[in-house]
Amino acid sequence: MSPRSLTQAEAEQRAALIAVERYDIAIDLTDLPTGSGVACVSTVTFTCREPGASTFADCVAPIVSATLNGEPLPPAADGRIPLAGLAERNTLRVETLQTDTTEGAGVHKAVDPGDGEVYVWTTFAPDEARYLFACFDQPDLKAPHAFTVTAPERWTVVSNTADPTIETHEGVRRWAFPDTPVLATYNTVVNAGPLHEVRRTAGGHDLGLFCRRSLAPMLDRDADQIFTVTEQGLAFFGEVFGMPFPQRKYDQVFMPDFGGAMENWGCVTWMDSFLKRTAPTPAEQEMLAVVLLHELSHMWFGNIVTMRWWDDLWLNEAFAEFACYWAAEHATRHTDARVGLLAGEKLDAYLADQGPISHPIRQPVPDVAEAASIFDAITYPKGASVLHQLMTYVGEQHFVTGMKKYFARHAWGSTVLQDLIDALAETSGRDLNAWRAGWLETAGVDRFTFDGVTLTGSGPAGEPRPQVLAVAAYEKGPKGLTRTALERVDVQAAATAVTLPAGADLYLVNDDDLTFATVRPSAADRQTLIDQAGALPAPVSRGVAVATVWDMLTAGEATPAEAVRCLTSVLDAETADTVIEPYLRLAGDAAELWAGDADRPALLAQVFATCTRLAEQPARRQVALRGMIRSAADLDTVASLKKSADGDPDLLWRCLSRAAELGGDTEAEAADLLKRDPDPDATYRALAVRAARPDAAEKAAVWQRIAVDRAVPISALFMVTAAFWRPGQDHILAGYGDKYLDLLPGFDRGGMMPAMAYSGRLLPRFGVAADFPARAEQAVAEAAPVIRQTVLERADELRRMLRARG
Repeated sequence: MSPRSLTQAEAEQRAALIAVERYDIAIDLTDLPTGSGVACVSTVTFTCREPGASTFADCVAPIVSATLNGEPLPPAADGRIPLAGLAERNTLRVETLQTDTTEGAGVHKAVDPGDGEVYVWTTFAPDEARYLFACFDQPDLKAPHAFTVTAPERWTVVSNTADPTIETHEGVRRWAFPDTPVLATYNTVVNAGPLHEVRRTAGGHDLGLFCRRSLAPMLDRDADQIFTVTEQGLAFFGEVFGMPFPQRKYDQVFMPDFGGAMENWGCVTWMDSFLKRTAPTPAEQEMLAVVLLHELSHMWFGNIVTMRWWDDLWLNEAFAEFACYWAAEHATRHTDARVGLLAGEKLDAYLADQGPISHPIRQPVPDVAEAASIFDAITYPKGASVLHQLMTYVGEQHFVTGMKKYFARHAWGSTVLQDLIDALAETSGRDLNAWRAGWLETAGVDRFTFDGVTLTGSGPAGEPRPQVLAVAAYEKGPKGLTRTALERVDVQAAATAVTLPAGADLYLVNDDDLTFATVRPSAADRQTLIDQAGALPAPVSRGVAVATVWDMLTAGEATPAEAVRCLTSVLDAETADTVIEPYLRLAGDAAELWAGDADRPALLAQVFATCTRLAEQPARRQVALRGMIRSAADLDTVASLKKSADGDPDLLWRCLSRAAELGGDTEAEAADLLKRDPDPDATYRALAVRAARPDAAEKAAVWQRIAVDRAVPISALFMVTAAFWRPGQDHILAGYGDKYLDLLPGFDRGGMMPAMAYSGRLLPRFGVAADFPARAEQAVAEAAPVIRQTVLERADELRRMLRARG
């Protein structure tokens, strides 16, 4: 039975009644090298505005003892400790022993498969602190936290603050960390283990990087890049928010088995698959920089200023997603980063906003369980795009001035949407009420077309939202398409006259990607957009063309062949190295996942030919070889590509997976490569090779490991499941749809990130009939919200794929 989820009404009542003065949290990790227990003593000092009243504290961890003002408390129920007869000032002391540290939420013990070393991390969003210690687990009850951690002597412990007092006694160390600033419980952290550490002083800050020992060479290789981007981000955000990061120490910890990255104050936790086992590609380097800047911006949006309740989650996540691309463009070498967003996550947002999970960026969130379901493409990339549009709408300088005013007013407090709107309206002089209603409180996408004279738009509620977008005219010439004119249009109605040269060879709507809206070319422009997108002169313009054609594919208005033609046209001309890999991924997806069996070989051959041309450019050879391996037609071609891999373990594993999919005997080669590969997680690469085989027994064994035993970390789940769901294997994969539906109810085990990963990545891509999406939607009607939303999104995409294949 899941513990009760805190409702908004309960949170408001509790916040009106109490104020938390501080948390003192003692954590004992000494059992973890051989056992599974984490002992914890949480002492919470808080005041009550109505002495004699009652409330409750949150605690899901098994309780050993609990007292309020020295008096024993009754047993907890549904994850809540009843607190009756409160005094004006109170002390709650709760001792817990959490032993579910392998699959439970909040705290996790990870064992490095390479050397057997043990590491432990905590992560508490959205309300998982209660799985480790007793607290008031809601974002607006902020307070200082003081962590004291007892750990094995050879371990390093890191937390939110710097300069802990360390005492050693009889083989253990006690780390006493100074108080944090006032933080929400979900912004605190403890990470520990025999960590490898790299430090540098830069920009007046003490920057630290940590990882498990077996990945030390990868961290050392990437440290310069990580330190550089961190220093650049700290300087940029300190300037545009008018508030330098107020703590000298800023650590980043790469941990095994972790999912994503988490913005803990002064101590960000990453999944360590971000440390690539071979030299990272340009796209991978940019992604690391963007995620780094996203988490860094959370120090302001989320930590320094925290949303009052989860209906304003976008104030954290959308702003962080917007800010990371803003910073990347202005402060780092990744000046085309927003094109990467357009080539990836923004496409996911367009699809999600036209499907069953579409919701307003800001919406009612009755309880925290529902909040876990909106960490999605609407909140993140759509929210980021909408905020970029807002900055365009009010002007960047007004936007910056408004941000500075916002932080000056609300630092270390909690806010609601209106606080931000007020600050931006004051500085810009624009009435933002219509903008707010249209963009933040209305679901769905706008749609624009242009006939050479009039820009016509529609929105979910009729007329398009108020926004500024650009329309450009292009002419064909010996050097491709040349932009001859561009006009920014302030959209306030369904039809807007636009003055551009008549008879242009192509009109591109939403050029420069200023807004979040879908576009359809006119009948005269359609073929040029598909066949000659690569002739457009700028990465962002080519990105808009790709996004338009991809949206047409997902809507059934373009074929997979047309999508591949558009993408290969762009790939042959692209100047931004960082988007080559995302475009190759899209081209491969169009050929593999969207095309039917009859068309797939020819489209894969087209992708292969494009990759062959790209491989002639030394800077693009690595990603081109990845694409060639994915699209290789036969075992002889794969054998040739193995020679081209030059011993690169990543490329060799990809070759083995493709060879296994094509029916080759890869067992001996995989065993040999596993022995030679220095990657401590190479066993999961070997599992992916097995997963790709068109063999019923192997499929069953892999399914047992990934879905039933859950023996594959989230960081490797994407790779293994991608190898499992292969085209042309429908006869073997038939039946796994039913197996998936049987397991659905348990996918929320372990918290939000595992729930999203398992329900999303295990959903079938092949081997199911046309009725499967509807069956999946029916199966999750009563599931946990985070599972329900993930399955609805993935099932809708699958329905569109099945239609395109037909």
